[in-house]
Amino acid sequence: MSASEKEASPVLKAGIEYGPLILFFLVNFLAPLGPLTRVLVATGVFMAATVVSMIVSKVKLGRISPMLWLSGALVVVFGGLTLYFHDERFIKMKPTIVYAMFSAMLFFGLVTGRPLIQMVLGSVYSGLTPEGWRKLTRNWALFFAFMAVLNEAVWRNSTWDFWVGFKLWGAMPLTIGFAIANIPMLLKHGLNAEAAKVDEPPAE
Repeated sequence: MSASEKEASPVLKAGIEYGPLILFFLVNFLAPLGPLTRVLVATGVFMAATVVSMIVSKVKLGRISPMLWLSGALVVVFGGLTLYFHDERFIKMKPTIVYAMFSAMLFFGLVTGRPLIQMVLGSVYSGLTPEGWRKLTRNWALFFAFMAVLNEAVWRNSTWDFWVGFKLWGAMPLTIGFAIANIPMLLKHGLNAEAAKVDEPPAE
């Protein structure tokens, strides 16, 4: 972790991670536009805000995290397809792809004996034993696989507004709750008590 990252305020980090999503929700729920126009405008704002957050991350933190690179690239690609074809299904599929990729990468690390999640959370979960990292990797790999299936089920069987509401009131609380549920297991496998805090969930 660079010096700039260490000195970055929690507010700045939260803004980089969640700012685009917040703008997406605000435009979708508050813009006085027709259904299709609202979808397209909210998607365009989401894309622009994601690119801005990546630039801010590079300037202020000195780097763009792998998660932000991946999510940003998929936002631009699937958002662009949504705008080009005027079809909301593309942006709805984006979280499924993100979850599935995270799950596949974690399962790959588990099978090869390299818990990749340790590269991301190593400084947060200090003291965790190798067995703890394996269990944490397994748990998040299964969770992301579940979320990929859940997102597919929701967007294919609901309206646009219901799906957006699910992202805000369903996906995010589920992710935070799952992170909290892992803490007792982590404490049993060497996690320092003072380090037992919920890390920011990936803002897909």
